[in-house]
Parts: sequence; C-alpha cells; structure tokens
Amino acid sequence: MRASQFFIATLKEAPSDAEVVSHKFMLRAGLIRRLAGGIYTWTPMGLRVLRKVEAVVREEMDRAGALELLMPAVQPFELWEESGRGPKYGPELLRFKDRHQRDFVIGPTHEEVITDFVRKEIRSYRQLPRHFYQIQTKFRDEIRPRFGVMRGREFLMKDGYSFHTGYADLEREYRSMYETYSRIFTRLGLVFRAVAADTGAIGGTGSHEFHVIADTGEDAIAYCPDSAFAANVELAEALAPATPRGNAIEPLTRTATPGKIKCEDVAGFLDTALIRIVKAIAVIRTELDEHAADRFALLLLRGDHELNEIKAQKVIGEFRFARDEEVEAALGCRPGYIGPVNATRPLIVADRTVATMDNFVCGANEAGYHLTGVNWVRDLPEPARVADIRNVVAGDPSPDGEGVLALCRGIEVGHIFQLRTRYAEALGCRFLDEQGKEQVMEMGCYGIGVSRIVGAAIEQNHDDRGIVFPSAIAPFKAVIVPMGYGKSEAVREAADTLLADLLAAGVDAILDDRDERPGSMFADWELIGIPHRIVVGERGLKEGQLEYKGRRDTEATLIPRNDAVKFILLRQ
Repeated sequence: MRASQFFIATLKEAPSDAEVVSHKFMLRAGLIRRLAGGIYTWTPMGLRVLRKVEAVVREEMDRAGALELLMPAVQPFELWEESGRGPKYGPELLRFKDRHQRDFVIGPTHEEVITDFVRKEIRSYRQLPRHFYQIQTKFRDEIRPRFGVMRGREFLMKDGYSFHTGYADLEREYRSMYETYSRIFTRLGLVFRAVAADTGAIGGTGSHEFHVIADTGEDAIAYCPDSAFAANVELAEALAPATPRGNAIEPLTRTATPGKIKCEDVAGFLDTALIRIVKAIAVIRTELDEHAADRFALLLLRGDHELNEIKAQKVIGEFRFARDEEVEAALGCRPGYIGPVNATRPLIVADRTVATMDNFVCGANEAGYHLTGVNWVRDLPEPARVADIRNVVAGDPSPDGEGVLALCRGIEVGHIFQLRTRYAEALGCRFLDEQGKEQVMEMGCYGIGVSRIVGAAIEQNHDDRGIVFPSAIAPFKAVIVPMGYGKSEAVREAADTLLADLLAAGVDAILDDRDERPGSMFADWELIGIPHRIVVGERGLKEGQLEYKGRRDTEATLIPRNDAVKFILLRQ
C-alpha cells in the first residue's frame, strides 16, 4: 500500500465535543467521522482496524466450532412481545412502522430472532448442540450517546447463541466460550480481566464480563492480586466482619447536631470516626401493594460504605428511593436525621457490617438530632434482615479467602451468559428427546463489542503523541518513511524494494510516498499508532543502514538494510 493511493485524514486538534482519549484520538487520527449523535462513519484507516479485530474474533469462534450466520437488523416487534421483553426494554429499543402499519424494531440484540430461527429449524436431540454467531451492526437509542464508539447508538457486535439438550452441556459450552474469549483478547494484545457479573436485563444465571483494564473505564472491578478472583463491584460479595459485635458500654444519648445531615459532617461535628456512623436509606418496595406493611423499608449502611442497588434488589425486590414526604409520613422526620431506633413501621434491613456494630451513631428521627451510643438488642431489636447490600472497598477480604481485594477500572468488551430456558420457554423453542418427549432447550449467549474494542484498546494504549496500537489490530504493521522520495532515485528504489519485500513476507506495510515534510509524516504515523517505522535516507543507504523506531521507543535504532524484513518479523 502507498500513502498517496490511500486516504489519510489526520487533524491537529480534536473537536470540542470529544470527551475521552479514544474519541479524541480516533477523530484526530482519521479513523472515524461523526454523522449524528452516536453514529459514525469508519474511514478506510479505521475500517482496517475494525476488520482486524473482526478477523481475530471470527477465527477463534470458528475454531471453537461455532457456525456463522447473518440475521436481519430489522425485527418484527411481535417477537419482542412474545418473549415479554418488548414493554420492558425501554426507549433504547428503536421502534417504527412499515407502510402496512406493522411494528418493527432495529435490533439492539438478537435473542428473539435466533430463538425463532432455531425453533423452526431444529426438532430433534440429534441436531443438538448448536452454536450460531454473527458479526453485525446493532442499534440502541442511547439517551445521551458519548465517548465516541465507546457508547454510541450504532455499533458492531459479535453475538453468539448456543442451544443444548441439558444444563450440563450448556455449562461445557460456557467454559469453552470463557476460554475462547480469553484467547481472543490475548491475541488482540489487550490487558484484560474476566469478572463475575450480574446478568442484567438479558436474564439468565451464570454470567462473566470481560474488561479491558483502563483508568478511564466506566466499570469498577474488584479483584484479588493473590488469586484468580475478580468480579464486577455490583456482584462482588462483601463478607461479614470476622470480629463479633462488642458489648454495649456507652449510654444511649440524644445529641444535638444542628444542620449536620451528611455522615461526614456528623462525624466531624461529634469528633468521631466515620466508620462509627450508621446511615439509613429510605426506600419504597414497588413490587408490593400500596398498603403492604413492609412497603416502606430502611436500608442500613456504615457511614463510609455505598449502597449496592443490585444486591439490595435481590434481598427486598424492586424498589425506588422514598420521597421526602413519604419519609416524613413514616418516621415523622425528613431525611438527614432518620434512623432505626423507635422506627416501628419500616422493614429494617442491615448490611452485614452494620449488624456487627456496637455503640454507634445514627439519626434520632428528630430534626437536628442524632443518637450516640446505640446498640442492638438494648436500644433496638435485631434487624429483620441482615444481608450483603453494599459495594466492596479496597482492603475487604477476598470472597475466595486468598487475600484482600483491590479495585481497578475496566471497559466492558465482552459478556457471556447462561440464559438457561428464559427465551426458549417464552418462544416455545423445544426438541424431542430420545424417548420422543418434548423438552425445552437450554441456551447460552455470548457477546463481544467489536467496535468498542477499538476504543478500549486506545484507552489502554496511548501517549501524548497519539495511539499506540497493539500490533494485532494496527491498521498497518509497519510504515516506510523515505526522505526525499520524489527527489532521490536511490531512496525511491530502496523504499519500493523494502515495501515489496515486507509485503511478500506477510507484513502489512505502507509506504509514505506523499510530498510532505518528514516531521509531518512522523507525526501522522505516531498519531495513527503504527507499531514499526522505518526511515530510508540517502546517508544511511550509503552506509548500508536504515533507521528503525518502534512506536513505544524513545530513540531510533540503526539496522542493516539487508536485515530489515527479518528485524520486523521478529518484532511482530
């Protein structure tokens, strides 16, 4: 490839609406161009990166025995009604009517479509197991698309679905996909972690997310440096304290705390540690009838801990935070001073840590006052429920017993689910077993954000000069930069020969034959993130040498001209 025949569209500055590093560099390097909010054109340069990611994904999926197909992007809404997801999915599901006034959606995912396909095509246990996948454009109507391709509305995704006669076989395929995904992200040159995760809106039982580790990641990951444990903070278990509750040694005291609403302010005013404060979060359990006695509940957390809504929902069901007037009606006090003492109406759910606390501080259910020296049993009944309802923090014991937890940030690029019979049951996807009896198929679901990987790779691999692409997904592996290509016959001949030799050896290389200043060419290729740069100059040729610089190198290196191809091959 020659640069003069290619499309290079670098920018000196990123548009003002570019927020994160990957968005800025993808625009500046000319990989994408914005068409509308969350919708981008991939330029020839960007498409080369996307296709290389796609190729690795496809090779490993094929190697794992999955079969590729291609499903329609447009789906009948009646399938979503049949599965029960249509009314629940929300405004991210883009709906429209065709000329016959029939309802359709642009697919954000394809569980319904693949299940419909399989229920029509597969009838016998002899035809199972099957694993189908596709690499296809999806659309989710994000309310606020941002971060470029990281959270766009239109994106490229690999979604795969497996079908089985029983759960044991689903578990086998799930393990196979776990290993397949690990190979994919390793081949792509990414630093990643597989973490236990919540199944979310898709449903099912077992679930793992694959995260590219990056400081700018949206998701918090808890992991143990001394073991293989890793989980999304939403799912990571916070173990109960090992030390038992202490004795009640302080008197229960009503203490004035005028204007002190936040836990940090209360702790400072009382000159006590934040870990001695118990905060009460008032919620309304929306799944219960309006007149149910336990509809109003208090969730108790230590002052320095944060509520984990997903964990709490698993304990008390769907809920929302109570409004001020609802809190006042139940406790006779507005939020900021509420607590569990003498609170007879609400259901009390205490986090495991709170259940072991003694002589603590909490709201007095009276504006401007808190209670100090509070103890379970003596001052209030044992909580109705004790559960893990908080986010873990760094230093918590690891759930696997192998050390303590650390936290990092990650960008989710893959997710695998054990769907079980969630969709097969709803859509009537059944098979005949060996006895001729009809059974519901077990299902697995496996997704990779192909376009998102590009953004995640840049978030993890960049410097102040631009992108530092892993070799596996760089648009070109090597760039040849000749000094005076149009003026020196020797330089031109050497550069042309080197390009031909690199291509013959299987190195995806480009020759920059543009009439540009050397500094401008260097800046372009560093911004784009090409792993290897070879400079061809008259002075070096006279000495039989070329100048090499890797994208992460601080200084250039002289290499023998005749060894250039071998030199690059050893560094791919």
